[in-house]
Amino acid sequence: MADIEDVLSRLRRYPDVEALNLYAVDAADRLILDVADEALAGTDSGKIAILGDAYGALTIGAVAAHDLRGVRVYQDLLTGELALAGNARALGYADRYTAYPLGPELLTGVRMVLLRLPRALAGLSEVADAIARYADPEVVVFAGGRDKYLTKSMNDILAQSFSEVRASRGRQKSRTLLVSGPKPVGDPPFPVRDRLDDLGIDVVAHGAAFSGARLDIGTRFLLDHLKWMKPDAREAIDLGCGTGILAVALARARPALRVLGTDQSAAAVASARATVAVNGVAERVTVVRDDAMSSAADNSADLVLCNPPFHVGAAVHTGSAIKMFAETGRVLRPGGELWTVFNSHLNYRGVIERMVGRTDVVGRNRKFTVTRSVRGLHDAQQR
Repeated sequence: MADIEDVLSRLRRYPDVEALNLYAVDAADRLILDVADEALAGTDSGKIAILGDAYGALTIGAVAAHDLRGVRVYQDLLTGELALAGNARALGYADRYTAYPLGPELLTGVRMVLLRLPRALAGLSEVADAIARYADPEVVVFAGGRDKYLTKSMNDILAQSFSEVRASRGRQKSRTLLVSGPKPVGDPPFPVRDRLDDLGIDVVAHGAAFSGARLDIGTRFLLDHLKWMKPDAREAIDLGCGTGILAVALARARPALRVLGTDQSAAAVASARATVAVNGVAERVTVVRDDAMSSAADNSADLVLCNPPFHVGAAVHTGSAIKMFAETGRVLRPGGELWTVFNSHLNYRGVIERMVGRTDVVGRNRKFTVTRSVRGLHDAQQR
C-alpha cells in the first residue's frame, strides 16, 4: 500500500487559489480517513461514495490506502473537481473514481459514504436527503469537519434523515459524526421556490446555492444601479451568478441583451437554469458551470456584473475575487464595463482599477460599495 501521508502531502489546490496559508488537505480530512479506515477495508469497491471532497484528499487518501476502484464522487465546486482530477492524474489514480451529480447515479446501492460537512445547512439537508433516498438501507456515513464550523444544528439536520447520529472522536480541532439508519423519505425537499414580489422574479434554489431562494443584500444594492449599467451593451455576463437573480433582472430590463450566467457551483448552476426557465428568459440567458469565466473568449463581453466572494472555502481570503477581476480584464471589450458590489472594508477599488480599468465608486451604504470600471483600450493586465 502507498504511504498515505506522502500521498496527501503531494496534493495541490490548483486551479483554485494557492497560497502559503491555504492547504489542499487538513486535519478534518485526515481524521475522516482514520475513523473510516476499518470500514473502508471491509466495503466492496463500487459501494463507496465521497461527497464534498475539497481537493481530493478523501478520495485519493481512501483509494491509495485500500487500493479501491469504482469510487463515486460528488463535489459541488468545479475547482474541487478539477483539483481532484489533476491530483489523481499526477499520482496515477485517475481511473479509480467517477464523478457524478448529486442523485441516484451517485448513491444507488452505496453502503458507505465519506462526507465533508458543508457549512450551509440547506446544502447539508439536501445531501442528507439524497443519501437517505438513494443509498443502501444499511449505509453508514462518516461525516466530519473543523470544530469551528460544526454546529448542533448539523446534528439536527442529519437526524431529520437518519435515525442515528453520534459524535465520534475529535482531534486537532476537528470532529467526525457517525450517521446511519436512513429514515423513510417523502417528496424531495429541494429545489425550493419562492417569489421576490418587489422584483417580480421567481427564484429556484438547491440547498448549496448561496443565499437560497432569498435576495442577498449585496445583490439588492447592485440591482439598484441596473438602469445605469452600459446602456448599449449587447452581451453581458453575470459572474458568479448564484441562483440567477441578476441575470434574470438584466434580461428582463433589456430585451435586446444576451446574458451569460457563470458559476463554479453545481448547485448554483442548476438553480440559475431553473430560475431562468420559470421567468421565461431562457432564450436569451445561458448558464454554464465555469471557474471565473475561464472558458469565455477574450474581448467577448460588453458588461460584467459581479458580487464576488471573500472566502476561499472556509478561509477568509480575497484570492477568488482577484481571480475574477483578472479574468474580467481579459473578457471585457475595450469600453466595456464591470459593475461590482463588495463589502466596503475590503477596499477592492485599487485592485479592480489595476486589472480592469478606471474605476469609480457609484454607490455606498453602511455595508457595501458599488463600483463601475471601464475597460481601457489596452489589455488591462499588461499595463
